[in-house]
Amino acid sequence: MNSASPIRVLSAGLGNMGRSHALAYHENPGFTIAGLVNRSKVELPEPLREYEILPSFPDALKELKPELCSINTYSDSHADFAVMAMEAGAHVFVEKPLATTVADAERVVACARANGRKLVVGYILRHHPSWMRLIAEARKLGGPYVFRMNLNQQSSGPTWETHKALMQTTPPIVDCGVHYVDVMCQITDARPVEVRGMGLRLSDEIAPDMYNYGHLQVLYDDGSLGWYEAAWGPMISETAFFVKDVMSPKGSVSIVMDPNAKSDDIDTHTKTAVIRLHNAETGPDGRFLKADEDLKMAGEPGHQELCDREQAYMLKAIREDIDLSRHMDDAVQSLRICLAADESVRTGRPVKL
Repeated sequence: MNSASPIRVLSAGLGNMGRSHALAYHENPGFTIAGLVNRSKVELPEPLREYEILPSFPDALKELKPELCSINTYSDSHADFAVMAMEAGAHVFVEKPLATTVADAERVVACARANGRKLVVGYILRHHPSWMRLIAEARKLGGPYVFRMNLNQQSSGPTWETHKALMQTTPPIVDCGVHYVDVMCQITDARPVEVRGMGLRLSDEIAPDMYNYGHLQVLYDDGSLGWYEAAWGPMISETAFFVKDVMSPKGSVSIVMDPNAKSDDIDTHTKTAVIRLHNAETGPDGRFLKADEDLKMAGEPGHQELCDREQAYMLKAIREDIDLSRHMDDAVQSLRICLAADESVRTGRPVKL
């Protein structure tokens, strides 16, 4: 591949994330869109209307022979499409979660290694400067850690319809949980050893075996522990819907959210507003030596800019032959934890890893 030539990309799935990634390819001169894939015709933003929408990913892959495939379809097709693309010679960007089973996730990673292809998973927070700072500050504290995280969404109208469609295959603690469990795993190098989960179906509009409220707990071999909570639907409370908090013996690092933020605003899911640093050190009188420090996260990238950054990283990974071993292993690890939580919800028993 001539490093100066734009990389020809086939982008599949034109939902919320798929449209944003397609826009990123359209605007980045390092890419050229060979085609878009969606099972049905959908209304596209003006810059994307010049491209034809093809109905079949396998047929488009065979016909267009892209150098990169961007897979933003429903989770249950991720693994098969990724393997299909890499075996056809394409690099792959795939939205999270990487797959719906650990075996499938491992199959995708093995295929990337066997075929010498780059595989980037859509962990958008890895490209957010504020979240990168949060992780760095937490690592400075040292473990063992307590991780407290959630992202609940009070959804209605089109957003609730999207959530119901997602829950045809994936519960919230898996679909959203992989992001925040990935953050936990980036902060601690400890190995997860046990996962517990609980969940509840709060709506008759979803399948009897699905739940739209979920809570997981993960225990690590250094004593660290964490919980994550995720819920979708019109009945979900917006009280304390966004908690991102890391504690250790030396202090804590927390995201302080704008009190006027709304839970179904897509930019709320990534914006941090303020990172608060708390130092636990005390003097001879038992009082804190340092006041809490608030880091103002001004000028944060919005959702589309984060997608642009993500695809710029994809381009860099291909052109500079970046070693993605840790990235791929982390993607499998976070999925393993979230799927274990789902298993625990359904069996009522903890899962040993």
